[in-house]
Amino acid sequence: MKMDRRSFLLACASPLLARPANRLAICSETFAGLNFADACKAARRTGYAAIEIEPAHLSPDPANLAAAARRDTRAVISGEGLACAGLHSFLKAPAGLHLTTPDEKVRQRSWETFRRLIDLAADLADSPVMVLGSSKQREALPGVSPATATARLTEGLHRLAPHAAERGVWILMEPLAPHLCNVVNTMAQAMAVVRDVNSPAVQTIFDAHNTAAETQPLEALLRQYFPWIRHVHLNEMDGRRPGTGDFPFSLVLATLRELGYQGWLSVEVFDFRPDGETVGRLAADYLQRLPLLPIPRL
Repeated sequence: MKMDRRSFLLACASPLLARPANRLAICSETFAGLNFADACKAARRTGYAAIEIEPAHLSPDPANLAAAARRDTRAVISGEGLACAGLHSFLKAPAGLHLTTPDEKVRQRSWETFRRLIDLAADLADSPVMVLGSSKQREALPGVSPATATARLTEGLHRLAPHAAERGVWILMEPLAPHLCNVVNTMAQAMAVVRDVNSPAVQTIFDAHNTAAETQPLEALLRQYFPWIRHVHLNEMDGRRPGTGDFPFSLVLATLRELGYQGWLSVEVFDFRPDGETVGRLAADYLQRLPLLPIPRL
């Protein structure tokens, strides 16, 4: 059954409004070296209300995770008092996936894996996001132009959007910094994909360190694209934890609060020194000291 924008948003509204006042989530690979159950314990100990899952943390082939394992994973998350925000970096496993490759067989296998990961996200969470970053699995390979790669991304999302809508999953087209990927580097480019697909299940994300190619002031960027922003990643411009640099988190959070943002604020870092639990705790401590964290409307 096809779901229109209004029905999709209404279906997703109840889980959003039921979320706790703590809006902080953290990406599971922050706790690399721990099994997933222990990563959830670490997320809870360090002050987070949700975990955002890199599926490779669950299995070498997460799209084929058995139903019982999915139920057990969801129980582990809820048993720690956490929610599951959704999935990101979801095409790392199994190896060899690529969404825009000229190799049609690989491309088809990759999009079919994506489809099955939509089901994984829906089985693990209420109203989950799937952050379509996946720089190495979407970049334009030698001999392929960024425009062609973007067209292949858009075509694939056209095909998967109805299934995502049926399962209550948001696919988020993420702009990536140019040094990470040569396809979709700005909010404007991400929104061109979103508008082309024209589905309530395909929206976008604000990621702090991926604003590297933006020319607008951050406040203006948030205001322009806020209706389509369904998730936020917090990190410094160099990928370290919030609070180690000079990114204007207070400005961003104040703007999100004013605009009525209801989604997760997810810490996604790429430098885990001295260890993931210390990084997670210090990031949460810093963010919780800021006076302008968005809170849910009651």
